Amino acid sequence: MDEFLGLASWLIYAIIANSLATFGTEKDMEGEKTKAMEVEETQVTDVSLKGLSKKLEEFAKERDWEPFHSPRNLLLAMVGEVGELAEIFMWRGEVAKGLPNWEEADKEHLGEELSDVLLYLIRLSDMCGVNLGEAALKKIVKNAVKYPAKAARDV
Repeated sequence: MDEFLGLASWLIYAIIANSLATFGTEKDMEGEKTKAMEVEETQVTDVSLKGLSKKLEEFAKERDWEPFHSPRNLLLAMVGEVGELAEIFMWRGEVAKGLPNWEEADKEHLGEELSDVLLYLIRLSDMCGVNLGEAALKKIVKNAVKYPAKAARDV
């Protein structure tokens, strides 16, 4: 759930940042703040790949970004975000499950970068016509056949 709270924060930040650039004053962006809060509530209560996909499509349309969302551009942007995600772990050595020794700010930053990667992956799959949920489930089945549980335990 925490990673999705990071997603909501990212969307709110992006909406407000875009609004400041467009309108210039906080008074002029009251509608955008309300919209951002609605996004946050939706993300926390109803998170699905389909729901995220719809939000991303709306987000891109509202900003006329669709011409820039080609598969190539989205892939390159996602790779950049994976690099930012990797930087968080760089020079830390092994990290325990749950990140018990991390500061809350570091965990929040991690959630933001994970969310960036997820958002680009969802948008990329949409632009390529791939049902990401279905493809992921098929891949799990394929991996189960390739790596049977009994054989994996006997290693």
